[in-house]
Amino acid sequence: MKNIFNGPSDSITDIDGFLVGNAHDDKLKSGVTVLTRSNSFRASVSILGGAPGTKETDLLSPDKIVDEIDGIVLSGGSAFGLDASGGVMDCLKDRNRGFDTGSIKVPIVPSAILFDLKNGGVKDWKTNPYRNLGQNAFLNISDFFEIGSVGAGCGATTSAFKGGLGTSSIFYGDRIKVGAIVAVNSVGSPCFPGTNILYSDFYGAKEHLEKPPTSTLINSTKLLKGEATTLGIVCTNLNFNKNDLNRIATSAHSGIARAIEPSHTPFDGDIIFSATSGTQPIDSKDNDLMLVCQLSALCITKAVGSAIKAARKKRGDKLACWADLKT
Repeated sequence: MKNIFNGPSDSITDIDGFLVGNAHDDKLKSGVTVLTRSNSFRASVSILGGAPGTKETDLLSPDKIVDEIDGIVLSGGSAFGLDASGGVMDCLKDRNRGFDTGSIKVPIVPSAILFDLKNGGVKDWKTNPYRNLGQNAFLNISDFFEIGSVGAGCGATTSAFKGGLGTSSIFYGDRIKVGAIVAVNSVGSPCFPGTNILYSDFYGAKEHLEKPPTSTLINSTKLLKGEATTLGIVCTNLNFNKNDLNRIATSAHSGIARAIEPSHTPFDGDIIFSATSGTQPIDSKDNDLMLVCQLSALCITKAVGSAIKAARKKRGDKLACWADLKT
């Protein structure tokens, strides 16, 4: 059995060439997270939530002509947040990036949004702020980025306490790399009912953990239509096609289901993108695909846990942080 271990930064940027940038406004209590590379890359998506908000995700279907994209945007702001991709496109156009139409290159930037419009932030803007936030997030791209109450996770919440932005990575031997980033803003809870014990801690832990006693199997929820969503991206270095990446994205959703209960509800917009650097050849297609599907789900679960643990209290918050409630 080959060794399975965290990447050197336990971050999605451990995957060959992927970069992440964040921008947020603490008064707005919202923000944007961008994932990109120095060159275009192949990607797909799976949407299992009942209330998604997206842009350009149809292009990621295996039967669509565009095979590679230039970036992925995760944003707060509900439908207003879809403007963030415009700021990212401006930056990419300046770098002569995009789908070549012959006369001009058009940057392809699929996007997804979460609802954070009722989290106590100032929302009475006259000009949509998300285009600028998208631009600033792109200008901040790096192989190192903060997690917690930043970027798309700035104003994120769960049913129990603050959500946030999280990441993780897992390497399998010296050949296979998988990483994830998530913005957790869920209808459900990341903890066992009535406790502060995270579901995610039970996956990948080296020590034995015992399930806590609970008085109910039903978790608390945010029963507010359209006011939630967990967004994620999983990346690998294996050179999969769009069909394979679509299956990886779908399988990775089980990582949300492990870490948040309930998940994929009618009021969540749960979306996971999948992408590859294409830098590592496939060895055995069936074995490699099965393994990356499994590792992607595990990475998503771990990233949810890191998001919750890294969230920090900010002025005007309506909910406490898990770190402050831990006993």
